[in-house]
Amino acid sequence: MGGFFGTIAVKECVNDLFYGTDYNSHLGTKRAGLVTFDKEKGFTRSIHSLERDYFRSRFESELDKFAGNAGIGVISDTDPQPILVNSHLGRYAVVTVAKINNMREIAQELMDNRMHFSEMSANNINPTELVALLINMGDTFVEGINLVYRKVKGSCSMLILTEDGIIAVRDPLGRTPIVIGQKDGALAATSETTALPNLDYKRLRDVGPGEIVRLRTTGPEVLQKPMNHCQICSFLWVYYGFPASDYEGVNAEYVREYAGTVMGKEDDTEADCACGVPDSGVGTAIGYAEGHEIPYKRAVLKYTPTWPRSFTPGNQSRRDLVAKMKLIPNPAILKDQRIVFCDDSIVRGTQLRDNVRTFFEYGAKEVHARISCPPLVYGCPFIGFTASKSDLELITRRIIQDFEGDADKDLDKYSATDSPQYKRMVKEIGRRLGLSSVKFNKIETLIEAIGLPKERVCTHCFDGSSYFYQDIMNGGKEDITASGC
Repeated sequence: MGGFFGTIAVKECVNDLFYGTDYNSHLGTKRAGLVTFDKEKGFTRSIHSLERDYFRSRFESELDKFAGNAGIGVISDTDPQPILVNSHLGRYAVVTVAKINNMREIAQELMDNRMHFSEMSANNINPTELVALLINMGDTFVEGINLVYRKVKGSCSMLILTEDGIIAVRDPLGRTPIVIGQKDGALAATSETTALPNLDYKRLRDVGPGEIVRLRTTGPEVLQKPMNHCQICSFLWVYYGFPASDYEGVNAEYVREYAGTVMGKEDDTEADCACGVPDSGVGTAIGYAEGHEIPYKRAVLKYTPTWPRSFTPGNQSRRDLVAKMKLIPNPAILKDQRIVFCDDSIVRGTQLRDNVRTFFEYGAKEVHARISCPPLVYGCPFIGFTASKSDLELITRRIIQDFEGDADKDLDKYSATDSPQYKRMVKEIGRRLGLSSVKFNKIETLIEAIGLPKERVCTHCFDGSSYFYQDIMNGGKEDITASGC
């Protein structure tokens, strides 16, 4: 995934930039970078790995070297950022939150036009540099950004630090969020509203899908109005969004509790207590306990001092180890109890299967799982929220392959709530994970909890219903009109 923060102020901005970027740390675990601009000193940049350390400890000792009243920062799960550029558009720095599925094709096209890549890492193309090269092909920033929109299949939001302010650019289908905050003498743009209040910013508004906004100390200027379609990622509310953050004005924790309450009211399973798997399963469990009228208890806890949120290790055995090490069961609560555990999702099932085994070993009589979202039947081509490299890593697709002899057969039926295929698949998930029972939140309930029209929310991983921006353009349906999510 990834997240960013940018600010421009009438005074030095480094403190706001440092802490604002840090508030996006839950969105990534690999790399982070900061860059500031000062009229006298120019651009100052620093990039560090986060794989063995925290953002704050990597950057705190060098903050004094940054100068200026404008800066952008990024937490990245992919490439080293920010990228510094000197082109016909001027000097600028860019950070992205992006997933580019056709990166090789775009890169080859650029190289055929005698352009080159310099920010190579482990012989891989840097996606943010690719975005910068596309921007440079425009006569203006807006023209170059729209070329990014036309070329990139996947998603791409970005912040561009120029010598004349910060340009905030949201993905043309709004898959990832950007919110603008304001306080006396300063503006900020960030992926998470959580980054704003402790720095005294108040939420001004969201940037719309495809909207381009320039931030100066005098205020925001719209360079391009929002586009007419929206597909904001529903997994913001399910999993990787911070509980205190709002997306399109809808709070993540509110959605989790609402969905949990509905699940609890509809469930007739007899149980003694509910527990949330930390962190993102807690809100659902609180709602479930209320709706089912049973106590909420902390039967499993997250060991936070040394195990941050880690969902992206590339090695499966390392992912399994991290998942195990950071969760500690409480035998005193588990013993002799019929417990409902609420979790955000089931991807491969490895972590939950191990947890279930442990819960029974510590004396639980029954272990029921209630999952915040519908079954993940499709891999996500838009957001990098898991390290999965193949749809067959999904437990659902492996089951479908075993049932049908073809992992791609009848996916529409398996993703339809309460269809015979859906029920058979869910029952098999519970059996393979050793659960007393498992139930998933209905896609209809999730959309109801979010409160946005279904067509404006991306639910691709649940029902395959989404589309690429290029599909709209090729159909002649897209225009530049005031809209939004």
